[in-house]
Amino acid sequence: MALHTKVDGERLDGEYLSVSPLFAPEGDGASVPKHRLPDGPMAPDTAYEIIHDELMLDGNARLNLATFVTTWMEPQAEKLMAECFDKNMIDKDEYPQTAELEMRCVNMLSRLWNSPDTDSATGCSTTGSSEAAMLGGLALKRRWQQRRRAAGESADKPNMVMGINVQICWEKFCNYFEVEPRYVPMEGNRFHLNGEEAAKLCDENTIGVVAVLGSTFDGSYEPVGEISDALDDLEERTGLDVPIQVDGASGGMIAPFIDPDLLWDFRLPRVASINTSGHKYGRVYPGVGWAIWRDPEALPEDLIFRVNYLGGDMPTFALNFSRPGAQIVAQYYNFLRLGFEGYRRVQQECRDMATYVSGAIAELGPFELITDGSELPVFAFKLRDEVDNFSAFDVSSGMRERGWQVPAYSFPENRQDLVALRVVVRNRYSRDPADMFLDDLKRLLERLQKQGSPTHDEAYTSFSH
Repeated sequence: MALHTKVDGERLDGEYLSVSPLFAPEGDGASVPKHRLPDGPMAPDTAYEIIHDELMLDGNARLNLATFVTTWMEPQAEKLMAECFDKNMIDKDEYPQTAELEMRCVNMLSRLWNSPDTDSATGCSTTGSSEAAMLGGLALKRRWQQRRRAAGESADKPNMVMGINVQICWEKFCNYFEVEPRYVPMEGNRFHLNGEEAAKLCDENTIGVVAVLGSTFDGSYEPVGEISDALDDLEERTGLDVPIQVDGASGGMIAPFIDPDLLWDFRLPRVASINTSGHKYGRVYPGVGWAIWRDPEALPEDLIFRVNYLGGDMPTFALNFSRPGAQIVAQYYNFLRLGFEGYRRVQQECRDMATYVSGAIAELGPFELITDGSELPVFAFKLRDEVDNFSAFDVSSGMRERGWQVPAYSFPENRQDLVALRVVVRNRYSRDPADMFLDDLKRLLERLQKQGSPTHDEAYTSFSH
Protein backbone atom coordinates (compact mmCIF):
# COMPACT_ATOMS: atom_id res chain seq x y z
CA MET A 1 0.00 0.00 0.00
CA ALA A 2 1.38 3.39 -0.97
CA LEU A 3 2.29 5.76 1.86
CA HIS A 4 0.91 9.29 1.61
CA THR A 5 1.78 12.56 3.30
CA LYS A 6 -0.74 14.57 5.27
CA VAL A 7 -2.17 17.58 3.46
CA ASP A 8 -2.31 20.70 5.62
CA GLY A 9 -1.96 24.47 5.45
CA GLU A 10 -3.35 26.26 2.41
CA ARG A 11 -4.08 23.03 0.54
CA LEU A 12 -6.29 21.69 3.34
CA ASP A 13 -8.65 24.65 3.32
CA GLY A 14 -8.07 25.91 -0.21
CA GLU A 15 -8.64 22.88 -2.44
CA TYR A 16 -12.21 21.94 -3.32
CA LEU A 17 -14.11 19.77 -5.76
CA SER A 18 -16.76 21.63 -7.70
CA VAL A 19 -20.26 20.22 -8.03
CA SER A 20 -22.20 20.79 -11.24
CA PRO A 21 -25.49 22.59 -10.52
CA LEU A 22 -27.19 19.89 -12.59
CA PHE A 23 -26.26 17.32 -9.92
CA ALA A 24 -26.47 19.50 -6.82
CA PRO A 25 -30.00 19.40 -5.45
CA GLU A 26 -31.15 22.40 -3.50
CA GLY A 27 -29.38 22.43 -0.17
CA ASP A 28 -26.20 20.68 -1.43
CA GLY A 29 -23.08 22.83 -1.61
CA ALA A 30 -21.56 23.94 -4.91
CA SER A 31 -18.18 22.54 -3.79
CA VAL A 32 -16.80 20.05 -1.31
CA PRO A 33 -13.37 19.90 0.37
CA LYS A 34 -10.79 17.52 -1.09
CA HIS A 35 -8.78 16.64 2.00
CA ARG A 36 -11.19 16.69 4.93
CA LEU A 37 -14.64 15.30 5.57
CA PRO A 38 -17.48 17.52 4.34
CA ASP A 39 -19.54 19.11 7.09
CA GLY A 40 -22.65 17.11 6.19
CA PRO A 41 -24.05 14.45 3.87
CA MET A 42 -24.95 14.88 0.22
CA ALA A 43 -27.27 13.11 -2.19
CA PRO A 44 -25.94 9.75 -3.41
CA ASP A 45 -26.21 10.77 -7.07
CA THR A 46 -24.16 13.89 -6.36
CA ALA A 47 -21.40 11.88 -4.69
CA TYR A 48 -21.46 9.43 -7.57
CA GLU A 49 -21.12 12.10 -10.25
CA ILE A 50 -18.22 13.82 -8.47
CA ILE A 51 -16.24 10.60 -8.20
CA HIS A 52 -17.28 9.34 -11.64
CA ASP A 53 -15.99 12.51 -13.29
CA GLU A 54 -12.68 12.37 -11.42
CA LEU A 55 -12.09 8.77 -12.47
CA MET A 56 -12.31 9.76 -16.12
CA LEU A 57 -8.69 10.88 -15.72
CA ASP A 58 -7.58 7.28 -15.22
CA GLY A 59 -6.22 5.50 -18.28
CA ASN A 60 -8.25 3.01 -20.27
CA ALA A 61 -7.45 -0.30 -18.57
CA ARG A 62 -7.86 -2.27 -21.80
CA LEU A 63 -5.07 -0.18 -23.40
CA ASN A 64 -2.72 -0.74 -20.46
CA LEU A 65 0.00 -2.99 -21.87
CA ALA A 66 2.10 -2.53 -18.71
CA THR A 67 -0.12 -4.43 -16.28
CA PHE A 68 -0.38 -8.18 -15.86
CA VAL A 69 -3.66 -7.72 -14.00
CA THR A 70 -6.98 -8.79 -15.51
CA THR A 71 -8.91 -5.89 -17.00
CA TRP A 72 -11.93 -7.73 -18.45
CA MET A 73 -14.30 -10.41 -17.20
CA GLU A 74 -17.54 -11.77 -18.56
CA PRO A 75 -20.78 -10.09 -17.40
CA GLN A 76 -21.88 -13.28 -15.66
CA ALA A 77 -18.71 -13.25 -13.55
CA GLU A 78 -19.22 -9.59 -12.72
CA LYS A 79 -22.80 -10.35 -11.66
CA LEU A 80 -21.61 -13.12 -9.33
CA MET A 81 -19.01 -10.81 -7.83
CA ALA A 82 -21.62 -8.14 -7.20
CA GLU A 83 -23.76 -10.73 -5.41
CA CYS A 84 -20.81 -11.55 -3.14
CA PHE A 85 -19.41 -8.09 -2.34
CA ASP A 86 -20.69 -8.36 1.24
CA LYS A 87 -19.21 -11.79 1.97
CA ASN A 88 -16.20 -11.90 4.27
CA MET A 89 -13.86 -14.69 3.18
CA ILE A 90 -12.54 -15.18 6.70
CA ASP A 91 -15.99 -16.03 8.06
CA LYS A 92 -16.28 -19.57 6.82
CA ASP A 93 -18.96 -20.45 9.36
CA GLU A 94 -21.29 -17.73 8.07
CA TYR A 95 -20.48 -18.35 4.39
CA PRO A 96 -19.77 -22.09 4.22
CA GLN A 97 -20.45 -22.43 0.50
CA THR A 98 -18.00 -19.68 -0.41
CA ALA A 99 -15.48 -21.57 1.73
CA GLU A 100 -16.40 -24.73 -0.17
CA LEU A 101 -15.64 -23.01 -3.48
CA GLU A 102 -12.27 -21.88 -2.11
CA MET A 103 -11.49 -25.48 -1.15
CA ARG A 104 -12.45 -26.68 -4.62
CA CYS A 105 -10.14 -24.13 -6.23
CA VAL A 106 -7.25 -25.27 -4.00
CA ASN A 107 -7.90 -28.87 -5.05
CA MET A 108 -8.03 -27.94 -8.72
CA LEU A 109 -4.73 -26.06 -8.55
CA SER A 110 -3.08 -28.79 -6.52
CA ARG A 111 -3.91 -31.33 -9.23
CA LEU A 112 -3.12 -28.92 -12.06
CA TRP A 113 0.39 -28.54 -10.62
CA ASN A 114 0.79 -32.30 -10.05
CA SER A 115 0.86 -32.42 -6.26
CA PRO A 116 1.99 -35.94 -5.28
CA ASP A 117 -0.47 -36.19 -2.38
CA THR A 118 -3.67 -37.55 -3.87
CA ASP A 119 -5.56 -37.70 -0.57
CA SER A 120 -5.43 -34.03 0.33
CA ALA A 121 -4.57 -30.62 -1.07
CA THR A 122 -2.66 -28.12 1.04
CA GLY A 123 -3.15 -24.50 0.15
CA CYS A 124 -5.12 -21.32 0.61
CA SER A 125 -6.37 -18.26 -1.17
CA THR A 126 -4.70 -14.90 -0.61
CA THR A 127 -5.15 -11.28 -1.66
CA GLY A 128 -2.69 -11.81 -4.52
CA SER A 129 0.50 -13.59 -5.51
CA SER A 130 2.58 -11.27 -3.32
CA GLU A 131 0.87 -12.45 -0.14
CA ALA A 132 1.02 -16.02 -1.44
CA ALA A 133 4.76 -15.64 -2.03
CA MET A 134 5.29 -14.36 1.50
CA LEU A 135 3.36 -17.31 2.94
CA GLY A 136 5.54 -19.67 0.94
CA GLY A 137 8.64 -17.88 2.18
CA LEU A 138 7.47 -18.03 5.78
CA ALA A 139 6.93 -21.78 5.50
CA LEU A 140 10.45 -22.20 4.09
CA LYS A 141 11.92 -20.12 6.91
CA ARG A 142 10.06 -22.00 9.62
CA ARG A 143 11.04 -25.42 8.22
CA TRP A 144 14.69 -24.29 8.08
CA GLN A 145 14.53 -23.02 11.67
CA GLN A 146 13.05 -26.28 12.89
CA ARG A 147 15.76 -28.33 11.16
CA ARG A 148 18.56 -26.14 12.49
CA ARG A 149 17.29 -26.17 16.06
CA ALA A 150 16.69 -29.91 15.99
CA ALA A 151 20.35 -30.30 14.97
CA GLY A 152 21.52 -27.95 17.73
CA GLU A 153 22.61 -25.33 15.20
CA SER A 154 22.02 -21.57 15.13
CA ALA A 155 18.93 -20.35 13.31
CA ASP A 156 19.81 -16.65 13.46
CA LYS A 157 20.98 -15.88 9.93
CA PRO A 158 18.56 -17.20 7.28
CA ASN A 159 19.10 -16.27 3.64
CA MET A 160 17.18 -16.76 0.42
CA VAL A 161 18.67 -17.04 -3.07
CA MET A 162 16.98 -15.45 -6.09
CA GLY A 163 17.65 -13.63 -9.32
CA ILE A 164 17.88 -9.84 -9.28
CA ASN A 165 14.82 -9.86 -11.57
CA VAL A 166 12.40 -11.08 -8.87
CA GLN A 167 9.24 -9.12 -8.22
CA ILE A 168 9.52 -6.60 -5.40
CA CYS A 169 7.38 -8.75 -3.07
CA TRP A 170 10.46 -10.92 -2.44
CA GLU A 171 12.50 -7.89 -1.42
CA LYS A 172 9.67 -7.00 0.94
CA PHE A 173 9.56 -10.55 2.33
CA CYS A 174 13.26 -10.51 3.14
CA ASN A 175 13.01 -7.06 4.73
CA TYR A 176 9.87 -7.67 6.78
CA PHE A 177 10.79 -11.18 7.96
CA GLU A 178 14.53 -10.66 8.46
CA VAL A 179 15.92 -12.92 5.77
CA GLU A 180 19.11 -12.00 3.95
CA PRO A 181 18.39 -11.70 0.21
CA ARG A 182 21.12 -13.14 -1.98
CA TYR A 183 20.57 -11.78 -5.47
CA VAL A 184 22.14 -13.23 -8.58
CA PRO A 185 22.79 -10.26 -10.89
CA MET A 186 22.15 -10.30 -14.62
CA GLU A 187 25.16 -10.93 -16.80
CA GLY A 188 25.46 -10.39 -20.55
CA ASN A 189 22.40 -11.95 -22.19
CA ARG A 190 21.46 -13.91 -19.06
CA PHE A 191 18.57 -11.94 -17.64
CA HIS A 192 17.48 -14.28 -14.85
CA LEU A 193 18.55 -17.03 -12.48
CA ASN A 194 20.08 -20.30 -13.64
CA GLY A 195 21.11 -23.46 -11.82
CA GLU A 196 24.83 -22.81 -11.62
CA GLU A 197 24.50 -19.32 -10.18
CA ALA A 198 21.79 -20.37 -7.72
CA ALA A 199 23.88 -23.20 -6.28
CA LYS A 200 26.91 -20.93 -5.83
CA LEU A 201 25.09 -18.73 -3.32
CA CYS A 202 23.53 -21.50 -1.21
CA ASP A 203 24.91 -22.51 2.17
CA GLU A 204 23.69 -24.04 5.42
CA ASN A 205 21.63 -20.90 6.14
CA THR A 206 19.71 -20.90 2.85
CA ILE A 207 16.00 -21.42 3.49
CA GLY A 208 15.21 -21.82 -0.21
CA VAL A 209 15.70 -20.69 -3.79
CA VAL A 210 13.04 -18.65 -5.59
CA ALA A 211 12.56 -19.67 -9.22
CA VAL A 212 10.37 -17.32 -11.25
CA LEU A 213 8.12 -18.84 -13.87
CA GLY A 214 7.77 -15.70 -15.93
CA SER A 215 10.04 -12.74 -15.24
CA THR A 216 8.28 -9.38 -15.16
CA PHE A 217 11.27 -7.82 -16.94
CA ASP A 218 11.01 -9.80 -20.16
CA GLY A 219 8.40 -12.56 -19.81
CA SER A 220 10.94 -15.40 -19.86
CA TYR A 221 10.71 -18.55 -17.73
CA GLU A 222 13.51 -19.27 -15.33
CA PRO A 223 14.76 -22.86 -15.84
CA VAL A 224 13.19 -24.47 -12.78
CA GLY A 225 14.24 -27.98 -13.84
CA GLU A 226 17.85 -26.89 -14.33
CA ILE A 227 17.85 -25.12 -10.95
CA SER A 228 16.45 -28.25 -9.32
CA ASP A 229 19.16 -30.40 -10.93
CA ALA A 230 21.87 -28.02 -9.71
CA LEU A 231 20.49 -28.20 -6.16
CA ASP A 232 20.34 -32.00 -6.40
CA ASP A 233 24.03 -31.97 -7.30
CA LEU A 234 24.73 -29.56 -4.45
CA GLU A 235 23.08 -31.92 -1.98
CA GLU A 236 25.10 -34.86 -3.27
CA ARG A 237 28.33 -32.90 -2.81
CA THR A 238 27.62 -31.10 0.46
CA GLY A 239 24.54 -32.61 2.09
CA LEU A 240 22.68 -29.29 1.84
CA ASP A 241 18.99 -29.85 1.11
CA VAL A 242 17.66 -26.58 -0.35
CA PRO A 243 13.99 -26.45 -1.40
CA ILE A 244 12.50 -24.36 -4.22
CA GLN A 245 9.64 -21.91 -4.08
CA VAL A 246 8.25 -21.37 -7.58
CA ASP A 247 6.94 -17.85 -8.09
CA GLY A 248 4.33 -18.72 -10.68
CA ALA A 249 2.53 -15.39 -10.37
CA SER A 250 1.88 -15.44 -14.12
CA GLY A 251 3.42 -18.61 -15.50
CA GLY A 252 1.62 -20.85 -13.03
CA MET A 253 -1.56 -20.22 -15.02
CA ILE A 254 0.15 -20.40 -18.43
CA ALA A 255 2.56 -23.36 -18.45
CA PRO A 256 0.13 -26.12 -17.35
CA PHE A 257 -2.10 -25.38 -20.34
CA ILE A 258 0.27 -24.65 -23.22
CA ASP A 259 3.63 -26.01 -21.99
CA PRO A 260 2.51 -29.38 -20.58
CA ASP A 261 5.92 -31.04 -21.01
CA LEU A 262 7.82 -28.34 -19.16
CA LEU A 263 9.05 -29.60 -15.77
CA TRP A 264 8.60 -26.79 -13.27
CA ASP A 265 5.93 -27.90 -10.76
CA PHE A 266 5.53 -30.58 -8.07
CA ARG A 267 6.78 -33.23 -10.48
CA LEU A 268 10.16 -31.93 -9.33
CA PRO A 269 10.57 -33.28 -5.76
CA ARG A 270 12.56 -30.22 -4.72
CA VAL A 271 9.64 -27.86 -5.38
CA ALA A 272 8.09 -27.26 -1.96
CA SER A 273 5.50 -24.60 -2.80
CA ILE A 274 4.05 -22.57 -5.65
CA ASN A 275 2.33 -19.22 -5.64
CA THR A 276 0.21 -17.74 -8.39
CA SER A 277 -1.98 -14.75 -9.02
CA GLY A 278 -5.61 -15.46 -9.79
CA HIS A 279 -5.99 -11.87 -10.92
CA LYS A 280 -3.36 -12.16 -13.63
CA TYR A 281 -3.61 -15.06 -16.06
CA GLY A 282 -6.14 -16.69 -13.73
CA ARG A 283 -8.40 -14.05 -15.33
CA VAL A 284 -10.03 -12.61 -12.19
CA TYR A 285 -10.30 -8.94 -11.25
CA PRO A 286 -7.90 -7.98 -8.42
CA GLY A 287 -7.25 -9.22 -5.87
CA VAL A 288 -6.87 -12.94 -5.41
CA GLY A 289 -3.86 -15.22 -5.25
CA TRP A 290 -3.14 -18.82 -4.35
CA ALA A 291 -0.45 -20.59 -2.33
CA ILE A 292 -0.15 -24.37 -2.74
CA TRP A 293 2.27 -26.70 -0.93
CA ARG A 294 3.31 -30.08 -2.29
CA ASP A 295 2.01 -31.90 0.83
CA PRO A 296 0.98 -31.15 4.43
CA GLU A 297 4.56 -31.64 5.67
CA ALA A 298 5.72 -28.69 3.56
CA LEU A 299 3.56 -26.31 5.63
CA PRO A 300 4.61 -26.36 9.31
CA GLU A 301 1.67 -26.89 11.62
CA ASP A 302 2.78 -24.14 14.00
CA LEU A 303 2.16 -21.50 11.30
CA ILE A 304 -1.51 -22.39 11.16
CA PHE A 305 -3.89 -20.55 13.47
CA ARG A 306 -7.11 -22.15 14.58
CA VAL A 307 -9.51 -19.33 15.22
CA ASN A 308 -12.86 -19.51 16.96
CA TYR A 309 -14.59 -16.67 15.17
CA LEU A 310 -18.29 -15.95 14.65
CA GLY A 311 -19.29 -19.39 15.80
CA GLY A 312 -16.82 -21.60 13.93
CA ASP A 313 -13.40 -23.19 14.44
CA MET A 314 -11.26 -22.33 11.44
CA PRO A 315 -7.66 -23.14 10.47
CA THR A 316 -6.09 -20.15 8.73
CA PHE A 317 -2.71 -19.13 7.35
CA ALA A 318 -2.71 -15.55 6.11
CA LEU A 319 -1.10 -12.16 6.63
CA ASN A 320 -4.46 -10.43 6.84
CA PHE A 321 -7.85 -11.39 8.23
CA SER A 322 -11.06 -10.01 6.74
CA ARG A 323 -11.19 -9.83 2.95
CA PRO A 324 -13.88 -10.15 0.26
CA GLY A 325 -15.09 -13.50 -1.01
CA ALA A 326 -16.17 -12.15 -4.41
CA GLN A 327 -12.84 -12.89 -6.12
CA ILE A 328 -12.87 -16.48 -4.86
CA VAL A 329 -16.29 -16.96 -6.43
CA ALA A 330 -15.06 -15.37 -9.66
CA GLN A 331 -12.05 -17.70 -9.74
CA TYR A 332 -14.31 -20.71 -9.36
CA TYR A 333 -16.54 -19.31 -12.10
CA ASN A 334 -13.57 -19.18 -14.49
CA PHE A 335 -12.47 -22.70 -13.58
CA LEU A 336 -16.00 -23.97 -14.13
CA ARG A 337 -16.68 -21.88 -17.22
CA LEU A 338 -13.45 -22.59 -19.10
CA GLY A 339 -12.19 -25.92 -17.88
CA PHE A 340 -8.76 -27.08 -19.01
CA GLU A 341 -9.47 -26.76 -22.71
CA GLY A 342 -10.94 -23.27 -22.36
CA TYR A 343 -7.89 -22.03 -20.46
CA ARG A 344 -5.65 -23.66 -23.05
CA ARG A 345 -7.39 -21.80 -25.87
CA VAL A 346 -7.36 -18.44 -24.09
CA GLN A 347 -3.69 -18.66 -23.07
CA GLN A 348 -2.65 -19.91 -26.51
CA GLU A 349 -4.43 -16.98 -28.14
CA CYS A 350 -2.56 -14.59 -25.84
CA ARG A 351 0.75 -16.17 -26.78
CA ASP A 352 -0.12 -16.14 -30.48
CA MET A 353 -0.92 -12.42 -30.28
CA ALA A 354 2.29 -11.74 -28.38
CA THR A 355 4.46 -13.46 -30.98
CA TYR A 356 2.51 -11.79 -33.80
CA VAL A 357 3.03 -8.29 -32.40
CA SER A 358 6.66 -8.91 -31.43
CA GLY A 359 7.40 -10.23 -34.91
CA ALA A 360 5.85 -7.14 -36.50
CA ILE A 361 7.84 -4.83 -34.20
CA ALA A 362 11.08 -6.62 -35.09
CA GLU A 363 10.43 -5.82 -38.76
CA LEU A 364 9.96 -2.08 -38.20
CA GLY A 365 13.69 -1.38 -38.23
CA PRO A 366 14.61 0.63 -35.11
CA PHE A 367 13.82 -2.16 -32.63
CA GLU A 368 15.52 -5.35 -31.49
CA LEU A 369 13.66 -8.05 -29.58
CA ILE A 370 14.90 -9.16 -26.17
CA THR A 371 12.16 -11.80 -25.93
CA ASP A 372 9.36 -12.65 -28.36
CA GLY A 373 6.45 -13.72 -26.13
CA SER A 374 6.89 -17.44 -26.72
CA GLU A 375 6.93 -18.21 -22.97
CA LEU A 376 4.73 -15.79 -21.05
CA PRO A 377 2.59 -13.84 -23.55
CA VAL A 378 4.89 -10.96 -22.71
CA PHE A 379 7.80 -9.58 -24.68
CA ALA A 380 10.47 -6.93 -24.27
CA PHE A 381 12.29 -4.99 -26.95
CA LYS A 382 14.92 -2.27 -27.18
CA LEU A 383 16.14 0.35 -29.59
CA ARG A 384 19.01 -0.73 -31.78
CA ASP A 385 22.37 0.63 -30.69
CA GLU A 386 22.67 2.90 -33.73
CA VAL A 387 19.43 4.76 -32.89
CA ASP A 388 20.50 7.93 -31.08
CA ASN A 389 17.90 10.56 -32.03
CA PHE A 390 15.10 9.23 -29.82
CA SER A 391 14.86 7.04 -26.70
CA ALA A 392 12.72 4.19 -25.44
CA PHE A 393 11.16 6.76 -23.10
CA ASP A 394 10.18 8.85 -26.13
CA VAL A 395 8.42 5.79 -27.54
CA SER A 396 6.61 5.18 -24.24
CA SER A 397 5.55 8.83 -24.00
CA GLY A 398 4.39 8.96 -27.60
CA MET A 399 2.28 5.81 -27.34
CA ARG A 400 0.61 7.20 -24.21
CA GLU A 401 -0.68 10.08 -26.32
CA ARG A 402 -2.89 7.52 -28.06
CA GLY A 403 -3.88 5.89 -24.76
CA TRP A 404 -1.45 2.96 -24.90
CA GLN A 405 0.56 2.41 -21.75
CA VAL A 406 3.87 0.79 -22.72
CA PRO A 407 6.45 0.95 -19.94
CA ALA A 408 10.08 1.84 -20.57
CA TYR A 409 12.61 0.92 -17.89
CA SER A 410 16.24 0.03 -17.23
CA PHE A 411 17.22 -3.51 -16.34
CA PRO A 412 18.81 -4.11 -12.92
CA GLU A 413 22.35 -5.00 -11.84
CA ASN A 414 24.58 -5.67 -13.92
CA ARG A 415 22.60 -4.57 -17.01
CA GLN A 416 21.53 -1.06 -16.08
CA ASP A 417 22.76 -0.07 -19.53
CA LEU A 418 19.83 -1.93 -21.13
CA VAL A 419 16.65 0.11 -21.50
CA ALA A 420 13.64 -1.91 -22.61
CA LEU A 421 10.01 -1.50 -23.56
CA ARG A 422 7.56 -4.23 -22.60
CA VAL A 423 4.18 -5.40 -23.84
CA VAL A 424 1.89 -7.67 -21.78
CA VAL A 425 -0.78 -9.45 -23.84
CA ARG A 426 -3.91 -10.38 -21.91
CA ASN A 427 -7.25 -11.87 -22.82
CA ARG A 428 -9.28 -9.75 -25.29
CA TYR A 429 -6.14 -8.28 -26.87
CA SER A 430 -7.10 -9.76 -30.22
CA ARG A 431 -5.91 -9.11 -33.78
CA ASP A 432 -7.89 -5.87 -34.17
CA PRO A 433 -6.42 -3.99 -31.16
CA ALA A 434 -3.03 -5.51 -31.97
CA ASP A 435 -3.13 -4.02 -35.47
CA MET A 436 -4.32 -0.67 -34.09
CA PHE A 437 -1.38 -0.70 -31.68
CA LEU A 438 1.07 -1.44 -34.50
CA ASP A 439 -0.43 1.28 -36.70
CA ASP A 440 -0.06 3.82 -33.90
CA LEU A 441 3.53 2.72 -33.31
CA LYS A 442 4.36 3.13 -37.03
CA ARG A 443 2.87 6.62 -37.09
CA LEU A 444 4.83 7.54 -33.98
CA LEU A 445 8.08 6.30 -35.53
CA GLU A 446 7.57 8.57 -38.53
CA ARG A 447 7.58 11.52 -36.12
CA LEU A 448 10.38 10.32 -33.84
CA GLN A 449 12.74 9.59 -36.71
CA LYS A 450 12.64 13.32 -37.58
CA GLN A 451 13.90 14.27 -34.10
CA GLY A 452 17.44 15.47 -33.67
CA SER A 453 17.89 14.05 -30.17
CA PRO A 454 15.92 12.27 -27.40
CA THR A 455 13.41 14.36 -25.46
CA HIS A 456 12.63 12.00 -22.57
CA ASP A 457 14.91 10.05 -20.26
CA GLU A 458 14.52 7.72 -17.29
CA ALA A 459 13.22 10.55 -15.10
CA TYR A 460 10.06 10.48 -17.25
CA THR A 461 8.83 7.09 -16.05
CA SER A 462 7.49 6.06 -12.65
CA PHE A 463 7.18 2.42 -13.68
CA SER A 464 8.74 -0.17 -11.42
CA HIS A 465 8.69 -3.94 -11.00
